[in-house]
Amino acid sequence: MLVEFQAQNVRSFRDRIRLSMESTAMSERQYVREVPWRRGGTRLSVLPAAGIFGANASGKTNLLRAMTDMRAHVLHSFKHGSPGGGINRRAFLLDEDSRAKPSHYEIDLVLHGVLHRYGFAVDDEKVIEEWAYAYPNGRAALLFDRDTDQVSLGAADRAKGRAAKGILRSNALFLSTAAHIDHPLLLPLYRWFADNLLMADAESRPGRMAFTAEMLDDPRHSDAVLRLMRAADLGITGARTIELDPVMQERFRRAVRILEGEEETPDGEEGPDVATFGGVRLSHSGADSDMEIDDTDESRGTLIWFGMVGPVLRALADGAVLLADELDSSLHPDLVQELVRLFQDPDVNTTQAQLVFNAHDTTLLGDSSSSRLLGRDQIWFTRKLNDGSTHLHSLTEFEPRKQEAIGKRFLEGHYGTRPLLAVGDFDNAVEQVKVGR
Repeated sequence: MLVEFQAQNVRSFRDRIRLSMESTAMSERQYVREVPWRRGGTRLSVLPAAGIFGANASGKTNLLRAMTDMRAHVLHSFKHGSPGGGINRRAFLLDEDSRAKPSHYEIDLVLHGVLHRYGFAVDDEKVIEEWAYAYPNGRAALLFDRDTDQVSLGAADRAKGRAAKGILRSNALFLSTAAHIDHPLLLPLYRWFADNLLMADAESRPGRMAFTAEMLDDPRHSDAVLRLMRAADLGITGARTIELDPVMQERFRRAVRILEGEEETPDGEEGPDVATFGGVRLSHSGADSDMEIDDTDESRGTLIWFGMVGPVLRALADGAVLLADELDSSLHPDLVQELVRLFQDPDVNTTQAQLVFNAHDTTLLGDSSSSRLLGRDQIWFTRKLNDGSTHLHSLTEFEPRKQEAIGKRFLEGHYGTRPLLAVGDFDNAVEQVKVGR
């Protein structure tokens, strides 16, 4: 499970930010998962979901993208990098000092019952530092520590570690390098990134639709896909896969590989049309009988839900961390709440899967503890500062009462998230157009 993520000088985050999934004294106890983190039975209290709220362009999406940036560095720095090719990073761009400074990433996670801490710092040319520790007995055990090109190895599997050092490039992460020669201690950590931090956003929709289509075509999963499609009250009664031409088939297969981190998306490359299902036709309930319609006639909400079904089912089956951008986009609030509930409900989410999402839907915040689907320590806010950078803070910093009307107070701007709209400029812009005509 994901325990904590930190980043600095990444996208709109100039200063260090910290997203914690650990529970606090404000937790709703029914949502807390007790997770073993070291030998001997000691447990961490970890949360299955976190929601990020804030004004438009305040950095909500950038938090999720920062997490997927870290994933991309781990998965691709060795495989797709080249000697002297530099590092493709997303530093804070709105001041020159930040552009010249390294970008930092750090993550804490529980892997096979043991807490791991991994992080690195990179600039445009090279890896500045990198480290990994495990805590099998409660104390930090070094896996490796890197200072530029100098790597200190832990006590175990030093032969594999030395082999990885022999092929290490300055612009490749040691974790990525060691995993590609099957380092037994580091390969599971690398695979965690391959299987987690799956991004569900507009850009990944073609891959997610194709992934759902693949599950629909698999007898082991087809019934579950159809159940979720029907449960959303979209009028869907059935589905079938259709044969695609070889070119389109390969484009959708590649979209799935990109979604799963097996490939990167080259800049400017055209992907599959986001308005298609990747080889699926849905049947809808009609006045006289069920009717199959062309995918171009499907509603946007149906398209979006279809693209969510596969990743949601996979995350809940495998215990993965799913990142969902604009979870409430084109989906009814009741459907959004039901999706969040799947992760919050311990009887459904038995694999310790996690959901990190952003949204504008204040019904998720609730007006009391009885109507709120998220605990107070599962609610986070982004705020854009005057210098253009993003500040991330937890609702718990405001010490809200258990029965506080969080949704109402959020809309009133009590948590520093209300946009400062220049209402006069809206009116003046309309008047100028009227005069011009």
